[in-house]
Amino acid sequence: MEKKPTTRPGRPGSVPSRSWALFCSAAAIILFATGVPAAGEVVVTRDPNVTQPASPVKPPEEELRRRLTPLQYEVTQNGGTERPFDNAYWDEKRDGIYVDVVTGEPLFSSRDKFDSGTGWPSFTRPLAPERIVERVDRRLFMRRTEVRSRAGDSHLGHVFDDGPAPTGLRYCINSASLRFIPKEELVQAGYGEFLALFE
Repeated sequence: MEKKPTTRPGRPGSVPSRSWALFCSAAAIILFATGVPAAGEVVVTRDPNVTQPASPVKPPEEELRRRLTPLQYEVTQNGGTERPFDNAYWDEKRDGIYVDVVTGEPLFSSRDKFDSGTGWPSFTRPLAPERIVERVDRRLFMRRTEVRSRAGDSHLGHVFDDGPAPTGLRYCINSASLRFIPKEELVQAGYGEFLALFE
């Protein structure tokens, strides 16, 4: 008995079988869900030899526990708060950007940082609003607006409407949720696209 080629009636040429199409769809979903970038999908900085992933991805729980300090884990994963005036970046004055300690997602710039007198790093705005998620926080018997990173879902801190111009906002952020990349290291660390902020 002769096997018929897998084609769709009324259309010339061979069309992939349904099982092959399902396989390709499943593979694409798995790659997307695991954060594996598609072939060639990278963000190239000014230095063509330095690249970074197109989409920051939150590592598995086991890796988070291994990589983060106990304080970083408590703050980013459990919504904890570090002590004021006793943290890494509240008094940081160098030019650079602040990225999510969990995923490396760029979140804030030193250009938008100001001394709020609270003892925590404070910013008037994020680098890009789409990288931040705001949620209502009713813990501690008050209503506040929690700030989380979009890709890593890391607890960052809170945003208040008592900040300076031009936004009138104060993003009060835990140092433990951030990693600071000085301007001089942006290209080497894969964030060369942000050099223009400091020129």
